[in-house]
Amino acid sequence: MEIDIIKKYFPEIKETQFQQIKQLLPIYATWNEKINVISRKDTANFYERHVLHSLSIAKVISFEKGAKILDIGTGGGFPGIPLAILFPEAEFTLIDSIGKKIQVVNEVVKELDLKNVQTQVVRAENLKEDFDYIVTRAVAKTADLLYWSKNKNAKKIIALKGGDLKDELSVVQKNIRLIALKDFFEEDFFESKKIVICS
Repeated sequence: MEIDIIKKYFPEIKETQFQQIKQLLPIYATWNEKINVISRKDTANFYERHVLHSLSIAKVISFEKGAKILDIGTGGGFPGIPLAILFPEAEFTLIDSIGKKIQVVNEVVKELDLKNVQTQVVRAENLKEDFDYIVTRAVAKTADLLYWSKNKNAKKIIALKGGDLKDELSVVQKNIRLIALKDFFEEDFFESKKIVICS
């Protein structure tokens, strides 16, 4: 089964968390019929391309108890929802400027009874609040993310990205770590995928 990919790379996951992750596909499949939040062609690879990709952040950073994490441009809830399942003692705020997408996220949060997630329909630059970490997945160029994040006092900005980032990162005046996901995962999907950490 495709979901076994989660246990393959996170063998220490608790059974309750695994069951919550297992519920994600049927919930998203139902909602995707009404509001397109994940690409139809990705549904067959949902756990690899959405859930495991989101959880890859946990391979490079472990959110401490009470940490406040902002997911900018969460779309259907990635990477925020899988990370919130994995780190139940951290606090997650998932934002997107598109109300329909947040509607889906709210339903997922309700169905899974996730107590550590709140959502807002807001543009990142208009959110005036402090966070310990900012996470994001393929939302915008790194320079834009840094601009949107500048009034949030985050220790680290952690962005999931793909492709050649040389030009994009050449204009960034921050301390940057670039981590290749193919170092953690053997599937072809991760061959060109990276995590960019700005601190």
